Formats: sequence, C-alpha cells, structure tokens
Amino acid sequence: MASLSRTMGTPTNAYKGTVSVWVKRCALTGNLGIFNGNADVSNATDAYFNLDGTLSFYTNSGGTVDLKTTREFRDPAAWYHLVYAWDTTQGSSTDRVKFYINGVQETLFSPATYPGSSQILQTNISGNTFNVGVVQGGTGFDGYMAHFHFIDGLQYAASDFGSTDATSGIWIPNSAPSVTYGDNGLFLKFGSGALTTDSSGNSNTMSQSGTILATKDNARNNFATWNPLSRDASDTGSLSNGNTTYSLSSYEYNVKSTLAMPSGKWYWEIKQTVDEETKIGVMTSGAINDLDTDSASFYWGSTGNGGLHMLTSSSGTSWDSRNNDTSQSSGTYTTAIATAPNSIIMVALDVDSGKMYMGVDGVWFNSSDPAAGTGQVMTITNSSPDPLIPFCAFGSASSRVSQVNFGNGYFGTTDVTSAVADGNGEGRFEYTPPTGFLALCTNNLGSDS
Repeated sequence: MASLSRTMGTPTNAYKGTVSVWVKRCALTGNLGIFNGNADVSNATDAYFNLDGTLSFYTNSGGTVDLKTTREFRDPAAWYHLVYAWDTTQGSSTDRVKFYINGVQETLFSPATYPGSSQILQTNISGNTFNVGVVQGGTGFDGYMAHFHFIDGLQYAASDFGSTDATSGIWIPNSAPSVTYGDNGLFLKFGSGALTTDSSGNSNTMSQSGTILATKDNARNNFATWNPLSRDASDTGSLSNGNTTYSLSSYEYNVKSTLAMPSGKWYWEIKQTVDEETKIGVMTSGAINDLDTDSASFYWGSTGNGGLHMLTSSSGTSWDSRNNDTSQSSGTYTTAIATAPNSIIMVALDVDSGKMYMGVDGVWFNSSDPAAGTGQVMTITNSSPDPLIPFCAFGSASSRVSQVNFGNGYFGTTDVTSAVADGNGEGRFEYTPPTGFLALCTNNLGSDS
C-alpha cells in the first residue's frame, strides 16, 4: 500500500493537535491505517479502521489511550469526514480527545480509555515520524483520501473543516478553512502532480512510498466504483485500484457498481485486459447476485428478480440480451471483442427510453448514434421498482480481468489518454461521451435530466 511520511520538527505545542481528513473506503479487511505518529513500534499513536468496520484511536506510550467506536463504517460508496482533535491539558478526560464523523461528535466508545492529564501523544514529537495512510504494525489504507489537514497546537472542531450544503443537506468540505497550522502543521490537497505538497504555507512536504493516483473522485463529487459488498460470499476474485479493477482466476462470479441510474443518460467504459468471456451490461439494483452458468442462459438474478442485458465477449461477434432467463438475439456485429484484448468497450444507456448502445475503441456498433437516439443494440424494459445499475460478470474461462472507468480517469493505474469530460464537465474518459450522456457521479445524479 502507498503512504506518506515526514520527520517532525520542534512542535508549536505537543499537547494539542487536530487531524481532519476525508476518506472513502475500498478494502473492507485488515486494520487500515489513516495516520500514525511514532518513534518506534513501542511508542506510537494510530488512527485506523478495524476489521469489523469500527474506528480506533490508539496510543501505547506514556499511558494507553484506546478509543474504539461502537458504530461500524463499512460503506464503500460513501465519503466519511473524520476529525481527531486532542488537548491533553483539559481537565475533563473526555475533552482531551474529541472525535467527529461527518460533522457530529462521536461519544460512544468501547473501550473508552482517554489520555492522562498533559500526556504527550506520539503524533507531534520532534524526531518522530508522522505517516499518512498507514498504521504501526498493520496495513496501509486502501481507498481514497482528500483534504488531509494536520494542525500543530490547536484543538479544532469538525465545523472548522466542513459544513452542510444548503441544497443537498450533505456534509461537504470547506475548501479553505480558516485555521492556524502551527510549525509542524500541513495541508495535503492531493492535487494532480502535487500529491505530497503541503498547501498550509509551511512547506512541510511529505515523502511518498508506493503509487498514489489523483482521481476525479472526491468528497464533493462521489464517482461510481465496483461495490465489494455486492459480490457473492464465495467469490474468489479481488477488487483493486480503488475498486475499479476486478480480477478472477477460478470460477464464475460478478460485481456491480456502487451507484444506480434511476433516470437520465449515462456513459462508462470498460477495458478487458485478456481474451476471456466477459459479460457487460446493466441489471436491476435489487437482483440476486447469482450467475446461472448454463451455456444456453447466462443471466444475473433468478426469474422475476431483475433483467440482465449484456455483451458476451467470448462469442466474438455476438450480442445477447437476457431478461428474466429469456434469451434474445440482438444481431451480429463485425468487431470481434474476444480477439482484441485491451480494447475499450463503450457503454451508453438512456434509462428513460430503455435504449442501450455499445461500441469498441471509438466505434459504435450498429452504426448507432446515441445522441440522436438511433441504432441502439438493445432495448431494455425494466418492470422492477428498482433502478438499473452497471455490472460486470465473467464466464468459466481463467485469468479474467476487467478495468472500469466511470469517469475517474484511469484503467487500473494507467491514466486515460484523451481525458475527455462529459457535457457537464465531469469525468475523464478515453472517448467522448455522446451528447447528453453523463459520467455516473453524484454531481450528475442531481442533474440527470
């Protein structure tokens, strides 16, 4: 896992500090580090997600500090705002560490062991290492981070870093908080080309270990990814690269996205990196995660639980759609998907008309024109009350890998070449989205008509 580190100088005030950061989880396993300060393994302060989804703040030096939330935070589709604020000179022990989640102070912990009076935590000691995205003796953070603030010398509240959007009612970042950083303080915007740069004015730039990518996904505009919670419990595959790469080597399983499409027009791209049987399309969000492997009938969801419309790449030139276990041939096309590994499959869906368009490497099948609403490769009738949702599934071949770009701007860890946005200026795609078709992200979900 990637992480950032810096050796601390003389602090402004070693007893007081604040960390504010926005995170979006990907992996749901292990003790995933958010930040850490340490002299060594026996002298460390850590903030991290536990395996069960709870959050911990822990110190093993100068007296144990152990605060573990009773609530679990396991939503891979959500951005969380976390604020850890400490002042160990406070008279009341419960005021010595304050922990906020999405603007609300967390008060229920088990265990709930607070710092002693004037205890110095390991986060801000001269010569100690301060790390972002790692926990001492554990694993690195697997997910997205934005707007990481470290404050040396003051205990701030969550309201200094975030506020409630008047239109959506969602807790969002303050782009330029009015805070004083102190000598060791720093502000990481994680901007493209400046992932380790300190924007606090202190020039406390950090050192980078591993690969970190600057994506379009952020706390103000949440993009779709594959959903690790949507998969079958026996799925042996893995998700990586911010839950945009799905890999499978042993059997037939499938994955769907974190965001659904209740209405409007949407565009996304998938690169299949090997010549395998890949199924790409949409299904209803409430469908059962079950892939019938009978060769005559591939479908997602048993009869009555939602239709599936897909491209089966192993057939090379055939398009099929499946709706409640009913096979309907949609015609034969000239581009052989199966003979073109690393080709980019384009998908455009008009939910309101039910028209789906697909193409490869910039060329739409059936001479279709999605912007004009002509030449669709299939028409979808959704009788379910549940909205449609993108999915990817694999057949019985081995070494299957697909990389999706819902607008984040990468296939795996490779930046798209063209970096084309949709008509609203959102997302980064390899090919130009048809006029009126948008990236699947929360900004567009509010303007999908």
